[in-house]
Amino acid sequence: MSRVLTVGVFDLVHFGHFELFRRCKELAGPGGELIVGVQDDEHVRKYKPHVKLVYPYEVRRRLVSDIRMVDRVIRHTDVDETVKSVDFDVFCVGGDQGHDGFRRALAWCEANGKEVVRIPRTKGISSTLLREDAEALCRNLLAQFFDIVPERLSIPALD
Repeated sequence: MSRVLTVGVFDLVHFGHFELFRRCKELAGPGGELIVGVQDDEHVRKYKPHVKLVYPYEVRRRLVSDIRMVDRVIRHTDVDETVKSVDFDVFCVGGDQGHDGFRRALAWCEANGKEVVRIPRTKGISSTLLREDAEALCRNLLAQFFDIVPERLSIPALD
């Protein structure tokens, strides 16, 4: 029985996220707790200024909290600060999470006796790929039905 923490943006929740949560919940074991940190809008813009969020923080938080494998959702800001403010035993990170904040968070975990488990991404799916596919579909529909071929399609965020 462990408390497992994982963090992310979780803007376009997809099968890969469900696999992450499933594997984290398995690590927590019977009676364990899966804690998911959903990054707030301000910090997403800080670290990923090129990403246009589809859903604001409160919607993303609610989507994640309604997933039955998730026991608790917290507001996540900077990963190296989040790990210091949450009581957990195991920190699950994706294979692609390696920026400076994650390196500091992993060092803090090591210094404080927290287990770190890297969970590989689910092949063939990501929020970035979903955004790119949606953009390509819209571009193709515009070209096919309206003879409009935008160089770049901007899909506005829902506010």
